[in-house]
Amino acid sequence: MCLPGTMETVRENGASVSRRGLLAGGGAAALAAMLPGEALAQKPKHRGRVVDLTHEFTTDFPVYTPPQATRRTIATYNPDGYHAQEWTFGEHTSTHMDAPGHFIEGGRFVTQLKPAELVVPIVVVDIAAKARKNADAEVTPDDLKKWERKHGKIPAGALVAMYSGWASKLGTPAFTGKDAAGVFHFPGFSADAVDELIKGRRAAAIGVDTLSLDNGPSTTFAAHVKWLGADKYGVECMKNLDKIPATGATATVGVIPWQQGSGGPARVLATY
Repeated sequence: MCLPGTMETVRENGASVSRRGLLAGGGAAALAAMLPGEALAQKPKHRGRVVDLTHEFTTDFPVYTPPQATRRTIATYNPDGYHAQEWTFGEHTSTHMDAPGHFIEGGRFVTQLKPAELVVPIVVVDIAAKARKNADAEVTPDDLKKWERKHGKIPAGALVAMYSGWASKLGTPAFTGKDAAGVFHFPGFSADAVDELIKGRRAAAIGVDTLSLDNGPSTTFAAHVKWLGADKYGVECMKNLDKIPATGATATVGVIPWQQGSGGPARVLATY
């Protein structure tokens, strides 16, 4: 952010400057004073691929629990010299994390999660074929065993992500699958699969490309209760899980460490 009074002084002197231009000019000059010339000349080296597993955060993104997100503009380029918005939304909106404290009293909040827990191997369990036949399909222990027969043991500390193909339905009623009785219909993790991941494997997180770790019609939220109760976190509303390999990628879960956060919108990236 600019020092207080910067934009006002510029306007009083009759000059015109954009925030982008100010940052590009002043920021570059300051950086040049602090860093060797070689450092500025070097470009970041990217090895492999980076895939964004995050949906755009919009006011019309479906939510499991209302209200919808809202936004308003609080500053404009003219006359303020910069653009800024105010957003109002629930913590569990768009691509987001569920911390243990979301369901478990006394469970850890976002700020209590260790950084190492947020940079983890990610594996993708593909249940798209059965989800096409049954909107309420679940990841089962058999799905996990089938995955391991093909790819080997699920890595310790991994984020185990369900790919059901549901992200492609965003923008249509099928994404929530809500019926006339108000019941949701979309895939999720079964309680038995969660038990398998807790007892037989040392996974750090589970993720889904739907609105909830549990499938749509669940009323007990067993997957949430068991998984978060084991002091682990979940990620919901992911996308592009079909764009990364079933194993061998690393996920970075960039969640905001806000006070007593039961979760929150997250930028989730996969590298491989």
